[in-house]
Amino acid sequence: MAETAQQLSTKHLLGIKDLSADDIHLLLDTASTFKDVINRPIKKVPSLRDITIANVFFENSTRTRLSFELAEKRLSADVINFAASSSSVSKGETLIDTVNNILAMKVDMIVMRHPYPGAGVFLSKHVDAQIINAGDGAHEHPTQALLDAFSIREQYGDVAGKKVAIIGDILHSRVALSNILCLQKLGAEVLVCGPTTLIPKYITSLGVKVEHDLLKALRWCDVANMLRIQLERQDINYFPSLREYSMLYGLNKAILESLDKKITIMHPGPINRGVEITSDVADSQHSIILDQVQNGVAVRMAVLYLLAGKRV
Repeated sequence: MAETAQQLSTKHLLGIKDLSADDIHLLLDTASTFKDVINRPIKKVPSLRDITIANVFFENSTRTRLSFELAEKRLSADVINFAASSSSVSKGETLIDTVNNILAMKVDMIVMRHPYPGAGVFLSKHVDAQIINAGDGAHEHPTQALLDAFSIREQYGDVAGKKVAIIGDILHSRVALSNILCLQKLGAEVLVCGPTTLIPKYITSLGVKVEHDLLKALRWCDVANMLRIQLERQDINYFPSLREYSMLYGLNKAILESLDKKITIMHPGPINRGVEITSDVADSQHSIILDQVQNGVAVRMAVLYLLAGKRV
């Protein structure tokens, strides 16, 4: 692999689309170093001792919020947690006013999850702080894509040349778009699979294959990333029932064992067990789902550390 740059080309992390391949390689290489750190008896390093980071979540989150908070504390940053449901946002305060009030407390970086696509981009143009997008609507989730790429690289040694199938609710998934962009920049082939109603029409313009037959997708791929059905984002019925979806697109042990090769199973979480994936698959040796969770902390440490180097 060619030698990568030692500094990110961007001040914020708003989406994978803003990162170069060199940026991604630098982030993954740095995450590898931090993974060694968090597996040591003493897991903290003083890298961000003088940095204050606010986690501003306008949507419910357990996995991502805890992962960022742990990453920040492992780097010795000062951390503020903000939940919109118990804040002045419920009284009508605007996004900019909310964040500017937080920044008045001398906060350096904002980690934000928001239900509206582009919220992070909007904020980055109106406030004087570095913004990390922890998920904006059904748009992007850059740190999830980075940790998924890191997990694939850890499993196979490289992402380039790997065949990755993203299976499930592509239409409502921020994970799908960020993964497609990230994997392609690293040289992987990407295929999406799901019912016609859950595959957006623009998807072929991204240079991905489209498949509606689960078995064909699994036979093609090295890695299957099983996405959750996002019922909370669905304003109409995109398929008759969860039972029918599970029969056509749910991955179980019998299907996995019918393949003539071993594939790697991933899931961004939270899992709807028995819908997109059964417990005997999620907990099998094929699965690297818990590795993804652990890798998320190392990847987010890398993001925070490298962006802190871009502060002006």
